[in-house]
Amino acid sequence: MLIDYQKVKISQNDVCVLNDVDFHAEEGEFIYIIGKVGSGKSSLLKTIYCELDIEEAEKAEALGRDLMDIKRREIPALRKEMGIIFQDFQLLHDRSVEKNLRFVLQATGWKDKQAISERIDEVLSDVGMVETKDKMPHELSGGEQQRVAIARAILNKPRIIIADEPTGNLDPETASNIVGLLKQISMSGTAVVMTTHNIPMLDKFPGIVYRCKDGSMSDVTQDFSRLDLSEESEDE
Repeated sequence: MLIDYQKVKISQNDVCVLNDVDFHAEEGEFIYIIGKVGSGKSSLLKTIYCELDIEEAEKAEALGRDLMDIKRREIPALRKEMGIIFQDFQLLHDRSVEKNLRFVLQATGWKDKQAISERIDEVLSDVGMVETKDKMPHELSGGEQQRVAIARAILNKPRIIIADEPTGNLDPETASNIVGLLKQISMSGTAVVMTTHNIPMLDKFPGIVYRCKDGSMSDVTQDFSRLDLSEESEDE
């Protein structure tokens, strides 16, 4: 199991946002986390990559690490096995697409220049962005920037991708293409955990659905089509 949360309590600024969380992720699973703004979705994701400490838990493991006992020096190795995608892309705007990706590989220990170049070409091909290799981020559309961000996330062949509102700044068609790409990646064995307000995607690209509401989190995969999700389906 890639993620195993049992009875986890998550607080933000000394305020409990989620309590008694049971959450699990296995290889190749495609998981949505829905809920209105402030319901704890992003806080949950931050605990997985250790941006936010877990207050208490019966069990909290990610990629074989005990998150209640992990040392700060061990966090970079954990994150190296993850791909993290943000709503605002977070590309380095002072360098080209190719140099953005090269920076990540070098920062994570890659030294062979040919191997680095080959891996960059490979991931850009995977996301359909080979032709943008020499472009600067500002020359790309939002959807293109997000594709590059996905390419960056899969550089080190992560076991899991954590995506926080990855379609939040995109038009509906582009958003659909991005979620479709993430779904395709999950089919190769990489688990994808994604927060979203884009409720129509749940029908278009089916997966496991968790809902954060009123301080709790529940698996609503079997029931979400019958739930009132108007609160969660906010304009992105």
